[in-house]
Amino acid sequence: MRMSKTLTSLLALTLGLGLAQATLAQEAAPAAPTADAPAAEGLSMGAAPADPNGPGSMYVEANFNDWEQRCIREEDGTNPCQLYQLLQDGEGNNVAEFSLFNLPAGNQAAAGATIIVPLETLLTANLVMKVDNTPEKVYPFSWCSNVGCVSRVGFTQAEVDAFKNGSKAVLTIVPVVAPDQKVALDLSLSGFTAGFNAVTEANTKNAGQ
Repeated sequence: MRMSKTLTSLLALTLGLGLAQATLAQEAAPAAPTADAPAAEGLSMGAAPADPNGPGSMYVEANFNDWEQRCIREEDGTNPCQLYQLLQDGEGNNVAEFSLFNLPAGNQAAAGATIIVPLETLLTANLVMKVDNTPEKVYPFSWCSNVGCVSRVGFTQAEVDAFKNGSKAVLTIVPVVAPDQKVALDLSLSGFTAGFNAVTEANTKNAGQ
C-alpha cells in the first residue's frame, strides 16, 4: 500500500525515537502536520460528539398510563410521534417492543405498528394477536436485524376502536428452542385512547406545517 508523506514522516519519527541513535538525534525531526494537511490514510481525526438532542434523536413527549408518546426530532421541526410500550413475560423479562402510529384518513389501515421480538423467535409460526375476546389474527415477520425480528402490522379503524374499548391485547410468539411451546405477552390498553389521540393530534399538526 502506498503511504502518504505525512504517515511516512510519522513512522520515521517513531522509529527514530525508539532506536535513539546519536546520528539520528542530530537530524532535524519531521515537521508536525498542519491543520491544513490531509489526514493520514486509515487514521481517524476524530469528530465532535453527536448532539443528544439533535435531529434523529428520540424523546418522550408524554406518558399515558402504560404507554409513552415518543417523538423523533427532525430538522424542520415536524417531529413524528408514536405510542410505545415495552412488553414483558410472566417473570418480568423484557421481551418485545410495540410502537403504534396513526395513518392519514382514507387508507385501509387507520394505524400501523412496528413490533420487535427476540431473534430466537420461530418466524414460520408468525405473530398471533388478539384483543380481549375478539378472534385472533396472524401477522408475518418482515425481517430480522441485530436488535430482533420485526413485524409491520396495519390496523383498520374497527381494530383501533377495539384497542380503545378493550382492556388488553395478547401477542403470542413461539421460541425456536421450544417450537411446541408458546409465549403469550400482555399488551396493556390502559391509557391507549388518550395516547392515540395525542399522537394523532401531534402528527396531524406536524403534517400541516
